Amino acid sequence: MELIGQIDTASNAAYVGTIDGTAVIYKPIAGERPLWDFPDGTLAEREVAAYLVSQSFGWNIVPRTWLGEGPAGLGMLQLWQEVDTEQQPVDLVAADEVPSEGWRHVFDGTDEHDHPVALIHEDSGQLRRMTVYDIVVNNADRKGGHILPLPDGHRHGIDHGLTFHSEHKLRTVLWGFVGDELTTDELEGVERVRTDLDGRLGATLADLITTDEIVALTKRCERLLSRARFPAPRGQMPAVPWPIF
Repeated sequence: MELIGQIDTASNAAYVGTIDGTAVIYKPIAGERPLWDFPDGTLAEREVAAYLVSQSFGWNIVPRTWLGEGPAGLGMLQLWQEVDTEQQPVDLVAADEVPSEGWRHVFDGTDEHDHPVALIHEDSGQLRRMTVYDIVVNNADRKGGHILPLPDGHRHGIDHGLTFHSEHKLRTVLWGFVGDELTTDELEGVERVRTDLDGRLGATLADLITTDEIVALTKRCERLLSRARFPAPRGQMPAVPWPIF
């Protein structure tokens, strides 16, 4: 690997590099900062586990991700994605300028000048799928900036180190679908994951996350299949990550 630069805005050490001319993100385990609610040195494995669950869904949410060696030791590697900066799947707009169609309202607030604003996100099948995915993997960090708009209209999700906790940790900006019924396609995606957990997926995840976390993952799939609706926020933790972008 040849390192090109460092991503200064990342919470943990993150670099851009190339492997045989292919651009990748590299997050070494040695550069992970301790967290109060997640075990130390596990974020890279969780990112790989998140990719494997994405593959089971079959929706191409997470770019190809794997564990590999780099200049700072073992870490997470992920294919770099070129985004279209003109597209904004998640946005903050003036409270009186929320579009009437094509968007979902999440919550209202005020900006740094005390002007009323609203957090909104696309009303799209791609973000519905990403929301289902986040519920299943218990994503505690779905910021707006963790949704990558590709030029062809596809949306990738990135930064999945804070996933798979056995306790409820769901924090996301994608609350606009609360109460909606899941579609047949969405339910079939969850069913694929649930089935795969009894086979190869479950066996592979056992090397990346704990048994308790796999049990909790299985229960989340079963609960979502049973209720067949997008859940509302619950618990004492904040429902959205901070910062939201």
